[in-house]
Amino acid sequence: MALQTSAEAPLPVGDVSRLIGGWIDRLGAVWVEGQITQLSRRPGAGVVFLTLRDPSQDISVSVTCFRQVFDRIADVVTEGARVVVLAKPEWYAPRGQLSLRATEIRPVGIGELLVRLERLKKSLASEGLFALDRKKPLPFLPQLIGLVCGRASAAERDVLENARRRWPAVRFEVRNTAVQGVHAVNQVVQAVKELDDLPDVDVIVVARGGGSVEDLLPFSDEQLIRTVAACRTPVVSAIGHEPDSPLLDLVADLRASTPTDAAKKIVPDVGEELDRVQQLRDRALRTVRGLLDREERGLAHTLGRPSMERPLWMVDERASEIDALIGRGRRVLGHLLDRADSELVHTRARVVALSPAATLERGYAVLQRADGHVVRAPADAGPVGEVLRARVSGGEFAVRVSE
Repeated sequence: MALQTSAEAPLPVGDVSRLIGGWIDRLGAVWVEGQITQLSRRPGAGVVFLTLRDPSQDISVSVTCFRQVFDRIADVVTEGARVVVLAKPEWYAPRGQLSLRATEIRPVGIGELLVRLERLKKSLASEGLFALDRKKPLPFLPQLIGLVCGRASAAERDVLENARRRWPAVRFEVRNTAVQGVHAVNQVVQAVKELDDLPDVDVIVVARGGGSVEDLLPFSDEQLIRTVAACRTPVVSAIGHEPDSPLLDLVADLRASTPTDAAKKIVPDVGEELDRVQQLRDRALRTVRGLLDREERGLAHTLGRPSMERPLWMVDERASEIDALIGRGRRVLGHLLDRADSELVHTRARVVALSPAATLERGYAVLQRADGHVVRAPADAGPVGEVLRARVSGGEFAVRVSE
């Protein structure tokens, strides 16, 4: 279709439509999977008109087939069923419309769906989307809970009533969506994203009642699984009943078996919490009383000791010993002083007896030369006429040496 055109030489609409049709006619047949959203079987008409939609995206395409092709599966296929179609693209030039001409239609059975879900489950698990270390803990008491559920559904009523019965002050931000069918995935994904963007929402609950495997398929959709995995807010999955297990249960931060179970897990019971607080208060009171009783017994035992009843008993008991020691010390010191005094008198007497002054008092004299040398022998007296100094007890006087 590489054509040379310009504003001065444009192509007519019919030529463009025919060119597009010629290019599409060269395409071969393809197998297409989707969900039937519209089914038109006009009485007497030889052609059946279908609208095939992608369950994960807001994209649909028209399909036509001959009545005999559709009659083969008419008993098992209705609106909402998932089918696989072998069809060739066709271009209707007068209206510029693309459609698929189906030559074979096969319903997707439960077995095939389960095999595809298992394959998707393994693929997502290999990416770590179901790992336990990715799970975020739920707050003990969420102030605002985001709820995604069907409008006026039993799941919505179960969550709201049970949560408010357990904690009357809890608040909800509800997003009503389709929970089955072709629009369910897009609406649930959009609702989860909106609630995750609200800063006041503490936890998001995706709730739905039980149903068949086909009914719960939107909650195993890859787009929804990846959206929940990317949420910053903890997500609780409350889909179906206990046996139901869509892939949302694996990626959610908490799996609840039913919507009622989700209400019990996301908010505490005010009565139970009050009982727990009372139990803790009673336990604390018993602990404090036990501590006080133990300390009182310890104090009474301490006060009952003799040292506490008669605090001066030990001092009084030791007072006589101290007096005896003081007396003994004084006696020993007296003896030592007396002996020292006696020794001092004797020493003084010896010193006095040996003193030169005592000798002088007995009539002796000491002769000294002028240079101070003591005369001990006649030869030391010096020449005749030398003056010596004589020292006696009463003083001194001069003497002269003679022959």
